[in-house]
Amino acid sequence: MTTVRDFIDNEIKSNDVVLFMKGTPDFPQCGFSGQVVQILDHLGAQYKGVNILSSDELRQGIKDYSDWPTFPQLYIKGEFIGGCDIVREMFQQGELQAILEEKGIALSKAG
Repeated sequence: MTTVRDFIDNEIKSNDVVLFMKGTPDFPQCGFSGQVVQILDHLGAQYKGVNILSSDELRQGIKDYSDWPTFPQLYIKGEFIGGCDIVREMFQQGELQAILEEKGIALSKAG
């Protein structure tokens, strides 16, 4: 039987960039999730959005997994990067682009 933790673990390990968010990349259900989607789209990074609103178990499970209480949560190559404020700050300082490039994530647009 697959647990929520197994599901989360698998998503993080099988996708280079994963965004656990409220809603989907096409239809974010909160402003913070929407901001991170805009940043990733602006950079042209390929990523998988996982809608945490689809299940209470998943929503609680990812909080426990990351020990981070809020959404969205961005993972790059298995590493927890942070939520909206952290991602936005890193993007503005060019750090997010550097991490993506360091980890070999192709960006289709120069950020």
